[in-house]
Amino acid sequence: MDAVAQEEAMDDSWSLLSWVASCLMVFGGALPYVPQYQDIQRSRHSDGFSTRVCLVLLVANILRIFFWIGKQFELTLLLQSVVMIITMFAILHLCCEVQNTNRVSTRQHRLSDLDFRYFWKWSAFEDYLLFCFGFTALCAVITLLLLDSVVFVETLGSAAVMFEAMLGLPQLLQNFHNRSTKGMSVKMVLLWTAGDAFKTSYFVMNESPSQFWVCGSVQIIIDVAILLQVLLYGQDTRVKLG
Repeated sequence: MDAVAQEEAMDDSWSLLSWVASCLMVFGGALPYVPQYQDIQRSRHSDGFSTRVCLVLLVANILRIFFWIGKQFELTLLLQSVVMIITMFAILHLCCEVQNTNRVSTRQHRLSDLDFRYFWKWSAFEDYLLFCFGFTALCAVITLLLLDSVVFVETLGSAAVMFEAMLGLPQLLQNFHNRSTKGMSVKMVLLWTAGDAFKTSYFVMNESPSQFWVCGSVQIIIDVAILLQVLLYGQDTRVKLG
């Protein structure tokens, strides 16, 4: 009896840990953007944050949702995508609000201008919504036509994780271009690193499709590179001030 009770207790403990891990996976991905959102809200400036991070994550998570339709993996990862899309729209809305408040020129850039120079630099939040709606509709049509193709579904999954793996790249390039990490939340990058390490371990332990853990590994490398930029450009700033 004792052995049976102990085994049941172990099963209950494992179930609880599994549930906690799933909750962390669903909401943990959005957590790093809380300090960045707060920084933008407090400073009323968004120049240090690359909104192309939002573009990468929106495309990656929209593709992941369609990948789930073609190859149903953990529901946790589907819910994570929904939470992440909502989070990215929240940050984009704040960035548009702040940029419009600080804008000196009265000229606005809209999606309808079809000017590639200002792609993803639009003045109105509605343009970002419209672009994502159009992209989602296009993906829906193509997926509907090719859903029975295993090659297409696997390619869709690979595209989703490839985009997600490039999550930190826009921020890395913007920091390099500015020669500064001012305006970027270091807490966000630290949480990226911790989250990417956790989810990569989660993918391996849960035997998720190989695309996912490869994506996580690439993200960790980019996270570390951005943290090195924080150290490098922080030293440059201190030298200039000195």
